[in-house]
Amino acid sequence: MRKILAISFVLFTGTFAFSQNQFQRVFNKGTRPLKENMRIDFADDMGNTGHLPITIIKGINEGPVFTVVAGVHGFEYPPIVATQALLQEIDANKLSGTLIILPISNIESFHTRTPFINPQDGVNLNGAFPGDPAGSITRRMAHFITENIISVSDVFLDIHGGDACEDLMPFICYYDNKKKPKQTAMAKKLSDVSGFEYVVSYAYTISDDEPAKYTFKQAVQDGKTALSIESGRLGNVEKEAVDLVKEGVYNMLKEMKMYEKGNGTNHEIVRLNQQAYVRSGKSGIFYSSHQAGDKVVKGEVIGYTTDEFGNLLEEYVAPMAGIILYKLATPPINEGDTVACIGSNSDDDDKKGSDEKYSKKESQK
Repeated sequence: MRKILAISFVLFTGTFAFSQNQFQRVFNKGTRPLKENMRIDFADDMGNTGHLPITIIKGINEGPVFTVVAGVHGFEYPPIVATQALLQEIDANKLSGTLIILPISNIESFHTRTPFINPQDGVNLNGAFPGDPAGSITRRMAHFITENIISVSDVFLDIHGGDACEDLMPFICYYDNKKKPKQTAMAKKLSDVSGFEYVVSYAYTISDDEPAKYTFKQAVQDGKTALSIESGRLGNVEKEAVDLVKEGVYNMLKEMKMYEKGNGTNHEIVRLNQQAYVRSGKSGIFYSSHQAGDKVVKGEVIGYTTDEFGNLLEEYVAPMAGIILYKLATPPINEGDTVACIGSNSDDDDKKGSDEKYSKKESQK
């Protein structure tokens, strides 16, 4: 019996090792043009199993490696729907370079309609990087992405949107990493041509040996040109949000001379290089008449929380003047939740003197 179990274990682990090596085999093929879909299998010590869908498109000509990741949060549908369209539309015979596309990175979250986390292990993939090859299933997936996909990418684009409870205005963002000026300049340039009106830059403050946590921040830490799109709200599939994602990808590919489809930006860019985060101190029922995209002034009340009987527990005020990038938009609220993220430009006079009790550290879902 022990011998049978041992053989079964060897076959089981061998299958997963073969699956995970599939990515390297396809990526290293010399064949051009090429389009190949694959499912990379994963399992952890708790009995969880799952897979990571990946498409590799090699263009007719050599060129950069551009990676597009969607569905890190499986309830953020516009990025997922947009990548489905890109997979069908992009012609390898007209492509220079290689596209790596992860259309649904958190497949279990997607199919169970679970916001933020993988319900199998309760881990947020967008907080699990660089991952752990011996950890739970989500951490193993993060490790695979770090070691196999980020490592071969020249540009790494992580696409998000407003999850089930989040109102969000569309924007594109990158980290202002002073230690990697060439990559930062390229991320800024790609952001500027993407077609998004609002370009957000985050301060980059971590050291090389700190966990990056966030998906595209891992790519920044690893020396890649990396950026992120935010498009869509409240877990809805809105055509405008889907089209913005597609337009952004095509514009960036055109800028890199990889694909000749894209219209570029046709409006003045609004730059937001400072963020303030309003967080809840109480659990209860949340109320707000504000929406993402609203301009606010310092000290303006943007929402409040009551208990189950309607008694006021706390109010939330804007710690600085700016524009609401995203905010909580449904009644349930828990202690420590992000009520809103407000963006501004540090050159604006009216943002000075922000209340120090509010955190101004970078933060992502």
